[in-house]
Amino acid sequence: MDSFSYEPHPFNLSEYLKCKKAYVENGLSMVLKGFPQNSRITDAATYALMSGGKRLRPILCIAAAEAVSTDDSAMDGVLWAACALEMIHTYSLIHDDLPAMDNDELRRGKPTCHVAFDEATAILAGDALLTMAFEVLSAAANKQRKNPVRWLRIMELIARASGVHGMVEGQMRDIGSEGESISLESLKKMHRLKTGALIEASVCSGAIIAGGKRSLLDHLRTYAINIGLAFQVVDDILNVEGDPVRLGKSVGTDKLRNKNTYPSLLGLSESKIFAKKLVEIALQALDVFDNRSDPLRAIARYVIDRKK
Repeated sequence: MDSFSYEPHPFNLSEYLKCKKAYVENGLSMVLKGFPQNSRITDAATYALMSGGKRLRPILCIAAAEAVSTDDSAMDGVLWAACALEMIHTYSLIHDDLPAMDNDELRRGKPTCHVAFDEATAILAGDALLTMAFEVLSAAANKQRKNPVRWLRIMELIARASGVHGMVEGQMRDIGSEGESISLESLKKMHRLKTGALIEASVCSGAIIAGGKRSLLDHLRTYAINIGLAFQVVDDILNVEGDPVRLGKSVGTDKLRNKNTYPSLLGLSESKIFAKKLVEIALQALDVFDNRSDPLRAIARYVIDRKK
């Protein structure tokens, strides 16, 4: 994909991502200790959850919290929300890779969960991660008793983004539209549900936990909607011209499955222009924030420049 450059920026995104990824993965390791030991389900869930990945959603959750608050005491609760979001994302990947869905054999450069174990184990591992995510959220809410309503809002937000009002419905539309021609607006709606809803929930939940004002939440929601869509546009582009070694998964699969994608509707060049515009809108939404939102700005730029 052609590089998309903004003005030089002093914020070191690479170091930030490395630090926050380690922070999240330490939290995930702690969560996994609560799973049954010597269990095949635990082995499969651990395999999928700890096999790498960008940890974009939990990092967005943390970055949004940092953007609206300097209160370090809120960060403990943010970590558990971040871990829950990553568990839900991983569950969705396990199920998406199944033969009944996308039938993929590689994920993050490793055999997919159903290949490494078996289909039944993969299904149950995904189920375990999804349900454990809400156990983690409710346990965090019990520890942070000052704002019970705030935590109820977060659980509702994440549940809606994960289910029939978000990711699940988006996946259903994606499957149902294979081999059919749909409009650009329908494609945007599908991907806002399938990919964007959980990204939006990640950003907004972090800000809510940290006590962000509603006016700031509106700006963050605009940011999240646009980077969520840009992320999917870039995913579609990388499926056409990405390096499978760097991606850790096969390319060209969208065309083989007759999927509706931005390159298939707009062409590669127009898709890149569209992704650029979405990132510009996302960055404009952050104009009301100070330099505490620099991680969010840098992540928006990363979305357009990434190669995997």
